[in-house]
Amino acid sequence: MPAPYLPAELVPMRARLETRARELGFAGIGVAGIDLPEDERRLQDWLDAGHHGEMRYMERHGLRRSRPAELLPGTLRVISARLNYWPADAQAPDAVLNDGALGYVSRYALGRDYHRLMRKALGALADSLAAWAGPFQARAYCDSAPVLEKALARNAGLGWIGKHTNLIARDAGSWFFLGEIYTDLPLPIDPPASAHCGSCSACIPACPTGAILGPWRLDARRCISYLTIELQGPIPEGLRPAVGNRIYGCDDCQLVCPWNRHAETAAHPDFKVRHALDAPRLTELFAWTAAQFEARMSGSAIHRIGYLRWLRNIAVALGNAPSSPQVRAALEARRDHPAELVREHVRWALARHAPAAPP
Repeated sequence: MPAPYLPAELVPMRARLETRARELGFAGIGVAGIDLPEDERRLQDWLDAGHHGEMRYMERHGLRRSRPAELLPGTLRVISARLNYWPADAQAPDAVLNDGALGYVSRYALGRDYHRLMRKALGALADSLAAWAGPFQARAYCDSAPVLEKALARNAGLGWIGKHTNLIARDAGSWFFLGEIYTDLPLPIDPPASAHCGSCSACIPACPTGAILGPWRLDARRCISYLTIELQGPIPEGLRPAVGNRIYGCDDCQLVCPWNRHAETAAHPDFKVRHALDAPRLTELFAWTAAQFEARMSGSAIHRIGYLRWLRNIAVALGNAPSSPQVRAALEARRDHPAELVREHVRWALARHAPAAPP
């Protein structure tokens, strides 16, 4: 068993941890305890309402998500880390969203997949902690285990959970990734962040599909990020027009958040725009072959949805695009695609561009 640390010895260790985190590129860290009873209740209510849709893993993991010591026995503290991703070199989101000939990709997915970078940096931070503290346990997670990351980050002082259910920091907005280190080292706990949404509810009416049912109430089944990323099958027809030209994820609730005027840009080159995905032409994307998708999206978060869902999403966007010979020709070229998932969305899109019947 490791020798216990006195509180006076842990305070400077916490300060060293902050310094090391900055060296590794993190914008900030915080330390939280592991008790999340109220967040666990909300999670269970959300699952009971079926708002997780086809994300069955949310059910399978049960309450381990809200009970860190059940995921990693012995855990006493969770270190939460923040990594900024806002790409300063990207085209303005509004300009892309207002041009139906272009496709909108969520800002977090414009560069390389953040998971590898985040895991590597978290691992290095955990290694540093182990080197200073001796044989204490420290395990890093980044979307690799059931973790209630926003609640833990809030309790660690990194921000508050906004009405759109994303984490917001007063000094940095919400354009950042989160990662965690579970440890049995009883580091000093940081005070939780206070909430500062106040009377603002701009994010709620901004949601194109009405997925934000009210403050802190999100129905993932209507969320464009869920529809274009998590959903395996057809996008419900009733929601397709509202998807607009969003082909991978959606940022609307963050784009209207006034706290994002303080957003910090990404420092790491991995988050720079790749393959002109900040303002791509839909007809050009729809012409990609499977081999081109694999070559260009390898190393991107987009790769996980696969080529068929990529075509599905673009077909919906083309159905919502202004009619033109180029749009119709692009859709016609995929009318007989081998996959029914693609064919069905192409048929829907072509019907949207059919000439109106004479009166």
